[in-house]
Amino acid sequence: MQVLDDLVEYQPLTSDKHKTVKGVDTPTADPAGGAYSWRGRGWLRIASSHWEVLGYGDQDGGWMVTYFNKTLFTPAGIDIYARRKGGLSEEMLGWIKDQLRAVKAEDPKFAGLADGVFAIHHNW
Repeated sequence: MQVLDDLVEYQPLTSDKHKTVKGVDTPTADPAGGAYSWRGRGWLRIASSHWEVLGYGDQDGGWMVTYFNKTLFTPAGIDIYARRKGGLSEEMLGWIKDQLRAVKAEDPKFAGLADGVFAIHHNW
């Protein structure tokens, strides 16, 4: 069981400052794999969450979809990650959203989340 250091760096579009969120991801005993418990570091040590990989693929340069439980600071949600600069094509994003809608019908924890997926603005 390998523990992962987790570092997220970002810059809000309305700020010149770069921000970071640090934590530790520990694999859970999920027999299917791909599920982790996250715990913040530093002042975020009070925050924790569970997240899991829902799917991934090599199309469009590579992508991954994760689901995460709510934390003290954020509601539960779904993230779609893309390796390619500029993100995924509209076609690939549409296909992923269709797959999420199909999962929503089978698993109530996705109610409202699959339809709420939106693209974020990148300044790149």
